[in-house]
Amino acid sequence: MTTVGFLGSGHLGGSIARLAIAAGHRVVLSNSRGPETLADMAAELGPRASAATSGEAVAAADIVVVSVPVKAFPGLPATPLAGKTVIDTCNYGPERDGHIPELDSTSLTSSELVLRYVPDAMFVKAFNSIFFKHLLSLARPAGAADRSYLPIAGDSAPAKAAVTEFIDSVGYGVVDAGRLADSWRQATGTPVWGTPYGPPSNEKGRPAGEDAIRAALATATR
Repeated sequence: MTTVGFLGSGHLGGSIARLAIAAGHRVVLSNSRGPETLADMAAELGPRASAATSGEAVAAADIVVVSVPVKAFPGLPATPLAGKTVIDTCNYGPERDGHIPELDSTSLTSSELVLRYVPDAMFVKAFNSIFFKHLLSLARPAGAADRSYLPIAGDSAPAKAAVTEFIDSVGYGVVDAGRLADSWRQATGTPVWGTPYGPPSNEKGRPAGEDAIRAALATATR
């Protein structure tokens, strides 16, 4: 059983937490508003879920899921995250985050940007390319003919291996999309972002296999 700590427990973070609980993992939820605001969610998820401060969630975790606005990166707890495997689910949106010159110019990916604030963590970009409702509805066991795949990117081989194992456990295969510098291929608006799994109006989504994800990544342009 893996303990997964969450920095941000909104739609996407909450969906990952639900899949993790269903797969037999333990989850520790946190957000910027305090653990008391997550008590109902933790109770709904059951005895393997708890709500905590961000520092407590990170300290307890084998893997940390960061699901916050990009503008919140400076507030992440850098020292507690040092040495941790961290899943970065975040997408940059200037309308929400304000304009960030390095991201607007594409000189950095958002995952490279977060390293400026948390330099000693092992980041893996994952879960950012799928609608949260599709993430819940498309999970399938290993070996299922209609199993969907998710792209991941990262610079640490051990971290990518740990994240691949976790993603496999919650119902998805993985396509290795390269290093963090390559993670722009799965950013907002790219061919792999949302489209392979169907429109948000179809809440059940449609399965997207390994070949579909590889083809979408290959057609991404800057």
